[in-house]
Amino acid sequence: MAGHSKWANIQHRKGRQDAKRSKMFSKLSKEITVAAKMGAPDPEFNPRLRLAIMAAKAQSMPKDNIDRAIKKSTNADEAAFEEIRYEGFGPAGVGLIVEALTDNRNRAASEVRTIFSKNGGNLGETGSVSFMFDLVGYIEYAAEVATEDEMLEAAIEAGADDVQSSEDSHEIYCAFDQLNEVSTALEKTFGEARSAKPIWKPQNTIDVEGDKAATLLKLMNALDDCDDVQNVYANFEISDEEMERLAD
Repeated sequence: MAGHSKWANIQHRKGRQDAKRSKMFSKLSKEITVAAKMGAPDPEFNPRLRLAIMAAKAQSMPKDNIDRAIKKSTNADEAAFEEIRYEGFGPAGVGLIVEALTDNRNRAASEVRTIFSKNGGNLGETGSVSFMFDLVGYIEYAAEVATEDEMLEAAIEAGADDVQSSEDSHEIYCAFDQLNEVSTALEKTFGEARSAKPIWKPQNTIDVEGDKAATLLKLMNALDDCDDVQNVYANFEISDEEMERLAD
């Protein structure tokens, strides 16, 4: 998964996230609207909405945008979005899980299939990849909010299963159905998290390098650029040296 994280970090470093801020806000707004429509429009009584708002705040999305997205959920004319999960394989046999939120199932399927085929991959059947991943809760804090021992102790007390600390961040993993409880407990101690969301965590990773690594990153970027795609998860590992070379 480290390669996946480094891919996201290099995107950010190269200013790619800033250039795509409007697209990112659109995806965050869509999730907030769907979450509010599926449950109460009050995050106090709607864990999914609370997590969606946390994700938006973590990306510095303005409060006005968040409020507008919540209000959209009560608009009868607002398009009905459908959640779809696609599973497929990329270069070097890397498994990918693609989560989409779309108002047009046929368009989404066609675009995702085309992206895979144009970038060295192919779509698989439902279940062909997800068995290699675990659906878990993921919470991230900046490294400076606590020492490794402090975060580990607080996370275990909050009900988390694992903590991975580095010089950049603390990554906390918990059971999927405990995400709201664990994130709420940690927030009381450390404030709002940098990120709190369900993710597909790979059980094992595949080392990728050279041309296959370059093609894989093109596939990841193309999926990320697709309006209907909300999240992409993959089980690859790329060395620091290779990631830096590809980022040049």
